[in-house]
Amino acid sequence: MARVKAKHFKQKAKKQRNLIHIILIILIIISVAYILFFLKDKNSTQKDSSALEEVKIDESKIDDKTTERMLQVQELQKENPDIIGWIEIVGTKINYPVLQGEDNSYYMTHNYKKEEAKDGSIFLDKDYDWNLPSSNLLMYGHNMGDGEMFQDLLKYESEDYYKEHPVVRFTTANDDSEYEIISAFKSRVYYKSEKNVFRYYFFINAENEEEYNDFVNNAKEASLYDTGKTAEYGDQLMTLSTCSYHTEDGRFAVVARKK
Repeated sequence: MARVKAKHFKQKAKKQRNLIHIILIILIIISVAYILFFLKDKNSTQKDSSALEEVKIDESKIDDKTTERMLQVQELQKENPDIIGWIEIVGTKINYPVLQGEDNSYYMTHNYKKEEAKDGSIFLDKDYDWNLPSSNLLMYGHNMGDGEMFQDLLKYESEDYYKEHPVVRFTTANDDSEYEIISAFKSRVYYKSEKNVFRYYFFINAENEEEYNDFVNNAKEASLYDTGKTAEYGDQLMTLSTCSYHTEDGRFAVVARKK
């Protein structure tokens, strides 16, 4: 009887060891797959930022009104018409194509080649109307833990960082301009029931001068420091927005005006 029990115990222990081995193998496979996916996605994001370097243009077309980067954007648009420009802040990792889709979700999970990508893309709000054009270029980008996409925006919490990087360059097929930063602030997505709050993420086009000035004044008031810069009615604005974890549904925004 004792031998039978011992044999049964050994068989049970063996099955448990085998089960543990199988679980460990599965965990290893999952871990390797995740690492490979992460490296692939990171490599994809890095390729996004170097896309301009791969674009070949006819340099004879460069003149007083057409810069090299404008021609590069034009070439990229042949690959994907959703590419509406290129954004760069010198000295930061922000150096990417900007997309505009039919909704504000597609390019959260796809790169400029329309491939699925965890980092997504920098994209312009779908409601921006180029025929007007609208008052505010409202752009979104993920806050990635590896410093990619719009994570560097959070560094504008420091006034010294702002002073080192006060200008945003934005290039479209027809324009190549600089935008000077007028405000940087923390915010969040507010509940519908909350009144008298600054929902900067709803502002795309001003119906009138009062609405425009209200946005600028609120942005200046919310700013973490005084940049000494402001905007006047008629100036083209740009707002860069990303997630921030200082509070639930937190956001960090940088507002700039076209020089």
